[in-house]
Formats: sequence, structure tokens, C-alpha cells
Amino acid sequence: MTARIAIVTTLELSVPDADEDLLLPHLPEAALVAWDDPEVDWSAYDVAILRSTWNYHDRLEEFLAWARAASSVTRLLNPVDTVAWNTDKRYLGDLAAAGFPTVPTTFVAPGERPDDAVVALDGHLVVKPSVGAGSNGARLFDGDEAGARAHVEALHAQGKVAMLQPYLAEVDTAGETALVYLGGRFSHAARKAAILSADMSWETGLYADEKVAGTTASEAERDLADRIVAALPGLGHPDLAYVRVDLLPTADGPVVLELELTEPSLFLALGEGAPERAAEAFRALL
Repeated sequence: MTARIAIVTTLELSVPDADEDLLLPHLPEAALVAWDDPEVDWSAYDVAILRSTWNYHDRLEEFLAWARAASSVTRLLNPVDTVAWNTDKRYLGDLAAAGFPTVPTTFVAPGERPDDAVVALDGHLVVKPSVGAGSNGARLFDGDEAGARAHVEALHAQGKVAMLQPYLAEVDTAGETALVYLGGRFSHAARKAAILSADMSWETGLYADEKVAGTTASEAERDLADRIVAALPGLGHPDLAYVRVDLLPTADGPVVLELELTEPSLFLALGEGAPERAAEAFRALL
């Protein structure tokens, strides 16, 4: 069968992602294609679905330029306007403004100095770039105000916006919940162990290794994630192949850590029937 769907990856990923190994046998209409391969004719595909493009954060302008060019000759999903919005975590401000509970976040652009009260936070402080993936550039500081400021300055020296967040300690015991939606419908959930408070490893070199297991989302987690997914078209982001909503626990209920609309792991191995559901959802996009 001639491939009509491009499952988009990168040349820097030497082996297929685990999701792709599970998906492709159920989707013979698809082929694995690298966004950064200059030989690809994107007009040969009816749909191009972003999947393991995990080096985008180091080449964001090039990646977005490619996405705009590809979307002019094929149907790119998720759409390029969604990708441009979602690749910078300043979108958390939009979610908060829309009334969704999010991890309190302060963004500090190059040339700006973080507020003393934010850096001197009583407890652990997370500092990371607003454009990043796989925990690249994320660091956890415990009462180390000088270290936190130095990391902000290091990110600024790279031309990056720094984001500062309190470390929500509940994640160390309860973990982080990722809720996966395929074709607009809830599929399954995964529980991710905390990694910033542990020694991180980098098997692929593109993202930090994670300990992930299947889980059942709580009623509160489902309610919040469902409301976010339902609101996305209203925020100007319709036509989504997938959504992953990452939530952290707090005493007052779950809050949004990230909304993954560009290249998230879908943890297909952790949901019964998830590879088949993903194939069905992606096939329906033709």
C-alpha cells in the first residue's frame, strides 16, 4: 500500500520511538519520515502527523519554517498555528487566563531580572526554558538562590526566556498524570514518576528517561483535562490529532503542568487497545 500518512520524526532519533513501533503495524497507510530530511517531498502525503520531532526546541525557527512550508502542500497535524503556540510554554498564561488551574509560573525574558521574592521561594524552585522538551534545560534548586539566578542568566545567554515554578512536592509521592486524547476522545492515562528530584539519565540524548506506568485518572483529573480539551477549539486550536494533558497533584486538586500538542509521547503501550485507537484516529484524518 502506498503511504498516505507521514508519521513525522527526526533524523537525530536513531531508532523508532516505542509509540511508532506499536502504531505502524496497525497503520499500513503510514510511513516514518523525518522533518529535517531535505529530500522528502511532503506533497506526496495526504497527512503529516507530528510525532517524535524531539529536537525542535534547539532549532525552533527552522522547525516552524518547515512546518509552515509543509502545511502549504499537505495537511499538517497538529496544525502549524497550534504548534507555534504550543512550542513556547508561555501558553500556560493563556490557560490560566481562561480559568484553568496551572502551576504558578513566572516568565523572565532576556534583559529582565527575576523578582527577589520568586527566586527566594521557600522551598524547591524549578528553572527551565519556556521552549524546551524532554526536561532539557530544566533544573531544580533547593534554597540555592545564587544557583537559580545563574541558571536564569545562562538561559538568557542562549537567548531563551526562563520560567520559574515552585516545585510541587506531592509529585514525589503521587507522581504526574498524563491524560492522552486521540481524535478528541480520551484514550488512556499514564503515571510518571518525578525526575527533577532524581538523577536524570539521557539514553537517547534527546529527552530525559522517564519511569512511566499505566494508571486510572481520578475524577478530578478527568474533569479538568476534559474541560481543557473541550475548550481548545474556542482558543483557536481546532482539528487536533492528539492532545496530552499533564497534571500535577496539589492539596487543592490537580493543576496543569503542560499541555502537549506538538510531539508528546502517547504511551501507547500503557493503554489496552491504545495502538489500535491511535491508528483509527489517524486513519480518520485522511
